[in-house]
Amino acid sequence: MEMSPVITMVLSFGLVGVAGLAVVEKFIPVVPSYVLLMFLGMTAGSAAGLAALVAATAFGSMIGSLAWYGLGRALGSRRVETLVTRYGRFILLPPSLYQRLAATYRRNQFWATVVGHTIPTVRVYLGLPAGVFGLDPRGFALASLIGSFIWNAPFLGLGFLVQGSGRDPISLGLVVAAALIGAEFAILWLVRRVRRGGARSAKQLDRADQRDEADKNRSKNLTPPGSCKADAIEGPESRRRLLPN
Repeated sequence: MEMSPVITMVLSFGLVGVAGLAVVEKFIPVVPSYVLLMFLGMTAGSAAGLAALVAATAFGSMIGSLAWYGLGRALGSRRVETLVTRYGRFILLPPSLYQRLAATYRRNQFWATVVGHTIPTVRVYLGLPAGVFGLDPRGFALASLIGSFIWNAPFLGLGFLVQGSGRDPISLGLVVAAALIGAEFAILWLVRRVRRGGARSAKQLDRADQRDEADKNRSKNLTPPGSCKADAIEGPESRRRLLPN
């Protein structure tokens, strides 16, 4: 099997083409990035070539994130939220995901960026809320570079190892890519199950609290209405009887 014509064309431009492909992947995520990175790693002829690919793709990913950052900064919060609400679902950015990203940036901005670049889909759009919140562009660029390096290096290295396994690299690469995609879907399924279980537990706790509150109100309503007043009236008289004349 021959290498994809797109990858072949990109490689003809050297590391500049590889970096450009990493930028484009941030805006047109046609295939999962780890599949693309693995096939790029299969083109590395040596450890030095692999290191150069890691550096080029990390730099390209950082540039792509900065482009999203600039877009968020230019449009502002209101227009970005409007666009995400209308069109986000068409680019795998539903409003719920955007709101979670925005909420994350209210806590720890630097490490949120680093970790976010290691999460599928999140890593693509992380720069949009960062620009809306006006994060320091230098800190954001550095965190994006670190996070992209952490994400890209293992998959490029995996492709490099597949290429040197002695088997047909493309066929073996397709098998590994299918396994990675299957693992991602399995993880997403587990995460959704855990979230649903947590939501169910929260609802059950709320119902239990409501039942307890209802029981308390019912107990109060069962108290004879005149008993408290009678005690209040008889109390002083009883005390007078006990006092000496």
